[in-house]
Amino acid sequence: MRKYNCIDLFSGCGGLSEGLKQAGFKIVAAIEIVPDAIKAYKLNHKRTKVIAKDIRKVSCEEVKKLLKGEPLHMLAGCPPCQGFSSIRRLNRKKSVKDDRNSLVLEYLRFVRELKPLTIMMENVPGLKDYYLFKQVINELERIGYKIEVKVVNVKNYNVPQNRRRLIMVGSLLDEIHIAKGNDEKVTVRDIIGKLPEPEKAIDPLQKIVAKHTAEVSRRIKLTPKDGGSWKDLPAEYTLECHKKKNIGFNDVYGRLRWDDYSTTITGGCLNPSKGRFLHPEQDRVITPREAALLQSFPEDYQFPLDIPKQALALLIGNALPPKFSYYQSKNIKEHLDKYLKKLPD
Repeated sequence: MRKYNCIDLFSGCGGLSEGLKQAGFKIVAAIEIVPDAIKAYKLNHKRTKVIAKDIRKVSCEEVKKLLKGEPLHMLAGCPPCQGFSSIRRLNRKKSVKDDRNSLVLEYLRFVRELKPLTIMMENVPGLKDYYLFKQVINELERIGYKIEVKVVNVKNYNVPQNRRRLIMVGSLLDEIHIAKGNDEKVTVRDIIGKLPEPEKAIDPLQKIVAKHTAEVSRRIKLTPKDGGSWKDLPAEYTLECHKKKNIGFNDVYGRLRWDDYSTTITGGCLNPSKGRFLHPEQDRVITPREAALLQSFPEDYQFPLDIPKQALALLIGNALPPKFSYYQSKNIKEHLDKYLKKLPD
């Protein structure tokens, strides 16, 4: 089977790379700056060269050397654009000013200089209307890429999670389209329903669970099983911040629903005050393993255990769901197969 070379920019803990690997790509290099993310990536992608630097200080010549004269079949990446996330933009019409918003230009720099046959970028939906992103699309089309951009929901790609994402694909070979989703619903029960309780677990990631104050524990116990929220509690349990109109955090201290998708797994996924992250039945917040599975990571995917719980939550919540990456990567691989099948392996 032909192995196509790929490079993963802004690789994080490896969610995008995991999908690429499952689709049959050879990940030649990954670029990442966050130490905790690098730890996690190296635990799971031992054959990939990790360039642990600020991408703005990485030369394309450094990457070309790793290709050893072979073509680059795909360049993939998820530039951090926190200024466009729905949480950061809550009750704001405009994006939040954040230096990382300009990192989309680094993605463009690598495309210009490496000239990969195909490209893929994933990001938050709010990026679509950003002027720099529009400039990037225009430049990619000018240098010959056929581009398609859409906002889709990962729940339509066998991910048990309601999570809208912007996806961009492009090709120098011909028109290319974003992979279509399917109607197969994967639920919270399907994914975490048979996991042991933390105190009975062998998996260290399933053993990690937040300790709550007596007040929070009481609040959790009073929250109805299978989808209940703070709105179901007696009035004396309503927090002052929840009494304000249009606060935008209706899901905090909420339970997941067994037979539905989870809400978006975010960097606060191990904290019940950050979203609907309570177990559907047990009186606790979800564990890191449960969060990772709801993100569609494989059951044996490793994360560093020597980092704070909050840092672990950020790694998991900020990742691209691997199953979503797999479907998009498989689609691009089939596109490459179609146009490169006559070439020798």
